[in-house]
Amino acid sequence: MSHYVWDNAAPHAAQRLGSLARLHDPTTVRHLDALGVGEGWRCWEVGGGAGSIASWLARRVGASGHVLVTDIDPLHLEPLETLGLAHLQVQRHDVGRDPFPPEPFDLIHARLVLMHIPTADQVLRQLVLALKPGGCLLIEDYDLRFVDRTFPTANPGAADLFQRAYEAVAHVVERHGRPPGWGRELYQRLRAEGLVEVGMEGQLAVWPGGSERAPLDKANFEQVRDEALEHGLLTEQEITDVLALMDDPLFAFSSPIMFSAWGRRPAN
Repeated sequence: MSHYVWDNAAPHAAQRLGSLARLHDPTTVRHLDALGVGEGWRCWEVGGGAGSIASWLARRVGASGHVLVTDIDPLHLEPLETLGLAHLQVQRHDVGRDPFPPEPFDLIHARLVLMHIPTADQVLRQLVLALKPGGCLLIEDYDLRFVDRTFPTANPGAADLFQRAYEAVAHVVERHGRPPGWGRELYQRLRAEGLVEVGMEGQLAVWPGGSERAPLDKANFEQVRDEALEHGLLTEQEITDVLALMDDPLFAFSSPIMFSAWGRRPAN
């Protein structure tokens, strides 16, 4: 069984990756900027998705730096190769199974990657060891159960349906990857790995149906459809009804909390 639920070759993958970039890139860039990413840095973008953060890093570090962007399936990273940047390298790589690059990094960033890996604890430890002394690590992951996502809506029937459907999504993700609690534990995990200057921030937004968030959740539901049906987590009618809710402006829901946690490997 693959540890990654969201297949990059699936019909809704481009929609999902585009939505993730639009929703979360501003926050990620703000954190990267605060960490001081600059000229000449050697960076590793783990699970690069559609490459928006990798291209931002490549512009920031300049020709004197280097950006390695990896993905278990680099299908959507192919446009990066048309940029003609010699210091931007695209590579197929499974961070949960493959050997790590031999040269250490000034920065490693992974967004919505480790939560999908059953051995995330060991992978996190390896990522810390892959940093240069003084290098920075930024990990961003959802915590799928930290908050009731239906609190903004007053319709109890719609809330109950969405809760059941989202429970199915969380169940499928956790069946392949980390058990509940990974996102909220990032702060203490980074400290336990010996990082210093550790910080963490959580982001949550409320959205109506048909809003900018809806395409992402619709793509997520579509991509777990077969597994949810196979295991009796949802019926076809429930999936149809919850997808309709995603387009209903009278329905409101929250995002899951995205936790961003960062730290620095001690210089000595």
